[in-house]
Amino acid sequence: MDALILSCGTGGGHDAAGKAVREELIRRGHRAVMMNPYVLRGQGLAGKIDHMYIATAQKAPRAFGAVYEAGELYRRLPFRSPVYYANQAMISQMEEYLGANHFDVVIMPHLFPAEIMTNMKRRGMDIPGTMFLATDYCCIPFTEETDCDAYVVPGEELADEFAGRGIPREKIYPLGIPVDRSFRAGRRRSVPVLSGVHCQFGKRYILIAGGSIGAGKIDKLIGLLLERAEREALRRETGIIVICGNNQELYWKLKGQYGTRIIVVGHTDCMADYLRISSLYITKPGGLSSTEAAVCGIPLLHMPAIPGCETHNARYFLEHGMSAPCEVSEGGAETVFRMLEDEQACAGMVDCQSRYIRRDAASRICGLAEEMVFFSGNLSNLSGWTCKDGENIIN
Repeated sequence: MDALILSCGTGGGHDAAGKAVREELIRRGHRAVMMNPYVLRGQGLAGKIDHMYIATAQKAPRAFGAVYEAGELYRRLPFRSPVYYANQAMISQMEEYLGANHFDVVIMPHLFPAEIMTNMKRRGMDIPGTMFLATDYCCIPFTEETDCDAYVVPGEELADEFAGRGIPREKIYPLGIPVDRSFRAGRRRSVPVLSGVHCQFGKRYILIAGGSIGAGKIDKLIGLLLERAEREALRRETGIIVICGNNQELYWKLKGQYGTRIIVVGHTDCMADYLRISSLYITKPGGLSSTEAAVCGIPLLHMPAIPGCETHNARYFLEHGMSAPCEVSEGGAETVFRMLEDEQACAGMVDCQSRYIRRDAASRICGLAEEMVFFSGNLSNLSGWTCKDGENIIN
């Protein structure tokens, strides 16, 4: 099977989900190509789109929230969105690319490529079977105006939300959000020391991250945590590791402000290892980063969300007992240390994570892709799908 995975770098979650599926497809003996569709019009365009998103999320989260809210309002109107029409400009380049390269299925963990393929489909162009992967715990604006052959959503109960937005229920598959195999290895505290990071044996670590773009009021939270740790003489037994992602400004700011009092890391491909050596994880409620933590099985605290889909992610995790909120305040710092000491609460949270989050989402998604190709896109013929206790199972 030949698969094309189309994603965008607007935050690391979409690409991470795409890479997880690509890894699994290759492991199963298939050929998988992953690309940003906008590179077909030049690297400059792809870079500008990604940079604009990241800069807005980092520097102006309220503006980001306003744009998301505008999308929520716009989706109530009886005509298609500007996002749909903007992606019409990619039709000729994508048609040329698909004509020169054979693919059996196109998998899309991002809305924009789904809009491109929908435009092509509605113009009667010959395209492979299409699959959209939701990477947040909600139906984001304009998903309903796409026309894909399959929609993979994070959980069974979210199927109602997607169907309520107009996605045909028979196209909805609650298979979960795919994560890299490294997170699926389970919790092991006795991992080797990470290169360049000197962790002390027997010390408990608080891991803090703002997602791949390093957003959130991380610097303020660190100051509050250090102040409380020193006031209560906890600093010797508790360390702080901060993942800044691609936010170089934050990285150097923390390095200069706190020096060796904390461990500061930039972009890393070893996130699963950092999770395993930590006792508690504090992050913004991104769909992918939260799923990675839950799959790994670590007590999770969510910093205030960037308004939009992160708000829905935080609510979903909180309502299912998989996380707790952490305000950037003295009260929030108190919550962190209280959670560190409450083994029962931590164990309960991890148990809920294992109950509601699928560890094998990537495998299930690849199984669905294989079924789609085998039956030439006729999903009504899919076999091996049963429902038991709210779960879809591939035999």
